[in-house]
Amino acid sequence: MRIKPFKALRPREDIVRLVASVPYDTVDSDEARKLASGNPWSFLRIVRPEVDLPEGLDPHCDEAYSKSAENFRQFQHQGVLVREETPCLYVYRQKMGGHVQSGIVACCHVNDCLDNLILKHERTRADKEDDRTRHINTLNANTGPVFLAYRDVAEVDRLVAEVESGEPMFDIVADDGVTHTIWRAPEGHDLMRAFESVPVAFIADGHHRSAAAVRVALERRQDDDGTDSGEYEWFLTVLFPSSQLQIMPYNRCVTDLNGKTEAELLVSIREKFSVTEMVSPCPGSPCHACMYMAEKWYGLRWTIPDGAGPVDSLDVSYLQDNLLKPILDIDDPRTSDRISFVGGIRGTEELANLVDSGKGAVAFSMYPVTVEQMMAIADAGEIMPPKSTWFEPKLRSGLLIHTL
Repeated sequence: MRIKPFKALRPREDIVRLVASVPYDTVDSDEARKLASGNPWSFLRIVRPEVDLPEGLDPHCDEAYSKSAENFRQFQHQGVLVREETPCLYVYRQKMGGHVQSGIVACCHVNDCLDNLILKHERTRADKEDDRTRHINTLNANTGPVFLAYRDVAEVDRLVAEVESGEPMFDIVADDGVTHTIWRAPEGHDLMRAFESVPVAFIADGHHRSAAAVRVALERRQDDDGTDSGEYEWFLTVLFPSSQLQIMPYNRCVTDLNGKTEAELLVSIREKFSVTEMVSPCPGSPCHACMYMAEKWYGLRWTIPDGAGPVDSLDVSYLQDNLLKPILDIDDPRTSDRISFVGGIRGTEELANLVDSGKGAVAFSMYPVTVEQMMAIADAGEIMPPKSTWFEPKLRSGLLIHTL
């Protein structure tokens, strides 16, 4: 693994809490408008620029990208975002309740993606990859970091703790109660050397951002006679030791019962699952999901067949292969408009609300995938089903920006 310091754009210390925003892909346009309302310095005006455009406008229209670039220039012109004097690595610590995780903010090289030193576990969607590619090219910047995991290295842990013993650069509590603290590591040579012993990293969150970074680099190489020496070869990341990470469930909601009555659906499900009525909405172990329908929670249990591979053994895979596809006709959850995915941070109450309001007909609460499962699948070169992992806490956007 290679990591590199960079001269970041970052908010002024006195307004950092106003600038820092949720990631662009964790909110829809309406939610982004509400979060940015009354705050002219919200970074959502750069990563979700439709908040400054008329409602109903396509967030991927030409005007949106132009507005994002205009806001980005204005933030710099007005001194909302300022340039660091020297290239640095940074340590980024997050506290969410009793959970703490500390990562290294650095640039990684796109060749490490191409050479499988940075491993993925999800397929990307062309439309989302196109969006991030255009966003990077329009702003000439990585505005949101890719969230990477690596297997723990004791020397890296020691060096990170040493940096954390100093005075932080930023220390804010976001509206959701998560504390975000960042330290500079200007003398980052020891960290860079320590990372040479990290054989691979894993994309935990940000597959579309990393894929877009690779595309931008390959496109610009064509314009630079095939050389690979530009700053565009590097992209913004935060690298966390895997033992510190936590994954929440990624739940499912389906809009209809595929022409079945509730009673008929239960008959079909009982052919593949053990079904229990009136249960807790949260599954307590693997091979267990909870289903909400007609104001009632059901427990679904199953046994993984002998010889099943790491992907087939996942709860989300079993549910897809034995219920969502054959019974509800959700053939491809990546493209179907009949299924939606609800991050575990929203709680099982959100699933019940969707069904009770008529926006969904049936919802499924899942047991979370483990970090070890994710890494094993990526190590094997396999791909997880879409929307298998929901990492929390989320990284804030706008704290550190890498320009190309």
